Amino acid sequence: MTTIQGVMFETLKNDYQTPLYIYDENLIRSQCQLFIKKFRHPRVKSGVIYASKAFLTIGMAQLIQSEGLNLDCVSQGELYTALKAGYPASQIVLHGNNKTKEELLMALNFKVGTIIVDNDYEAKILSDIVDEKHIVRVMLRVNPGIDAHTHKYIKTSTLDSKFGMSTLDPKTLDTIQLLNNHPYINFVGTHSHIGSQILDENSFYDHAKTILTFYKLIKDTLNIELTDVNLGGGFGVKYLKTDERLDLSKVLPSLLDVVYQTANRLELKVPHVYIEPGRSIVAEAGYTLYTVNQIKETINKKKYLFIDGAMNDHLRTALYQAKYDAFIVGKSNDQHDTNYTVAGKACESGDIIIEDIMLPEVKANDLLVVKSTGAYHYSMASHYNRLTIPPVVFVKDGQVKVIVRKESFMDLLSHDEALD
Repeated sequence: MTTIQGVMFETLKNDYQTPLYIYDENLIRSQCQLFIKKFRHPRVKSGVIYASKAFLTIGMAQLIQSEGLNLDCVSQGELYTALKAGYPASQIVLHGNNKTKEELLMALNFKVGTIIVDNDYEAKILSDIVDEKHIVRVMLRVNPGIDAHTHKYIKTSTLDSKFGMSTLDPKTLDTIQLLNNHPYINFVGTHSHIGSQILDENSFYDHAKTILTFYKLIKDTLNIELTDVNLGGGFGVKYLKTDERLDLSKVLPSLLDVVYQTANRLELKVPHVYIEPGRSIVAEAGYTLYTVNQIKETINKKKYLFIDGAMNDHLRTALYQAKYDAFIVGKSNDQHDTNYTVAGKACESGDIIIEDIMLPEVKANDLLVVKSTGAYHYSMASHYNRLTIPPVVFVKDGQVKVIVRKESFMDLLSHDEALD
């Protein structure tokens, strides 16, 4: 592979240097449309909300708006980015745990469409500050206790999770009653999310059934019939050749059918169903381009391939033991007969990009492309060791658009103050 969307990797390196985040804009757009077109059911209202923590810039927010998705923000910074991009506040969902009073006030002042409250403490803060100036739609994040098969750091629904209130906790019903009775809150339902990078479709169906059973309890106990349900995201993507691919064309309509059938069985009104894909929209559309700096062989014959990037721009391997595939530009047809460990330039033993990968013989100045880096790489990038964060470009039909400009060393110092 030597090109992406008709643009040579060599050209991208020459024009923008490396490391460089590259996004296939057409693939992002096609994933957006896949969710919109397949998350439909003749008897169920539905909506798709992009989970912006996966990747958000002003340009990305504008792309998401143009494709007709709503936007999920989890901080003031994400909310500010969306608003600066011209994203309609009414189509924004403020999410995240441990929200401050200032964050909630910002959402109210800008008339954000929906606020997802994480817990009883947060519900009390919101109840105290909301007024007749903006009667806000509110959902409560609940924790159904489903143990999805994924890494422990991206499970979000175990009983001791930091997120949400347990459906088994009596305080959860008290919080729902509080929110529902507030004159300036339009309480519509619950949000729940069982984890990320889930490839077992039955986890999504079990999740929906569990939440609607909880809705039945709410109806029977509090005489409240909720109108909306947000089932989060977590739709797994393909990182390695050996990974299975979740069939979204099957899973998305099937999930809505499970909601429809379960609601009827429990004698509930069929709720308006929302999902929040993030990774599954951008991960496989993203690539990171590096230049090979050095090759090193240890006394034990371990071969390191050192690139000009680091864990600063690729944290997920160190954080989650995530696995990635990569290729050397122009050598895809060569014999892949050498095992390398791809490592970066950060002063950390854990600065590993790929632990073991079979590649052709690699030389200094070769270009390495790491695949499926569209989700959480730019979002998690840091200035550790005073390294600059790579720029971001979108490529589409032979054209390149800079989405985030290259940082300079002056950018690194832009917030520093001298001692005297």
